[in-house]
Amino acid sequence: MVANCIADYREQVPAIETVQTIHSAAVPPLAILLSVSIVIPMVQFVTTILQFAAQGEKTGWTYISIPAKIAQQLKPGNKKSFRVKGLLDNYPIKGIALLPMGEGDFIMAMNATMRKATGKRKGDSLKVKLEADNKPLVLNKELMECLADEPAALSFFKSLPASHQHYFSKWVESAKTAATTAKRIAMAVSALAKKMGYPEMMRAHKKDKEDWGDR
Repeated sequence: MVANCIADYREQVPAIETVQTIHSAAVPPLAILLSVSIVIPMVQFVTTILQFAAQGEKTGWTYISIPAKIAQQLKPGNKKSFRVKGLLDNYPIKGIALLPMGEGDFIMAMNATMRKATGKRKGDSLKVKLEADNKPLVLNKELMECLADEPAALSFFKSLPASHQHYFSKWVESAKTAATTAKRIAMAVSALAKKMGYPEMMRAHKKDKEDWGDR
């Protein structure tokens, strides 16, 4: 059961990218020392924050558009969802999924945390700096342990795209207290057991809060 698997909570420490310099003292005096660096393309652009009206599971989402031309600079030849890192104005982001919308275009959903951190909403201008984030996706350990106790929820979770799995994991990890973490894990497992994705879960939670507020 969900209640039996909520225990310790740990934060992941992001790996630090380094640039390696190759040098050997044994080489002849006239040899040229080589420096090797890995260059990851970064793109910069200014865009306007948008919001979906009726768009299936994306209804109500706040987002920015990543045109095909820019997406191809980030990940040439790719048309599937991938993750990026960088800056929205001065707010740093990492592990954020870009979702394909057809014709090579992508979108980045802006959740409440991102909107609050930037102080921006629908219609506002946003300075964007992005590069591909190739760090392997690590899902929240406690969430996965709880899902292991609920086979139906785990099966549905595994059927979701990696980017959607990451929404659940990142939401759990963004909790500021152990109590909130436990509450979010319980909500996630319950929603997944009902075959609800992350957007459906959040909409249902919002509706429940509104319904209780009317009583």
